[in-house]
Amino acid sequence: MKTTLEIPDRLLRQAKAAAARQGIPLRELVAGAIADKLEGQPRDDRPWMQSFGQLSGLRSETARISKIIDREFGQVS
Repeated sequence: MKTTLEIPDRLLRQAKAAAARQGIPLRELVAGAIADKLEGQPRDDRPWMQSFGQLSGLRSETARISKIIDREFGQVS
């Protein structure tokens, strides 16, 4: 099926370059990106994204450690 999309110029240039690097047509790159997004699969060119979500617990751990440090250093003075 054919459709018309409005894509920012910079993004379109990046997409065309990525398709050329991979040796595939732009339509294949776009269709693959949409399929990946809909399936929730990480993109192959950003493998670090697979692990990124595992760091979400660090915020609470950092806050816990900061409280301990503040408490301990508060007693030193």
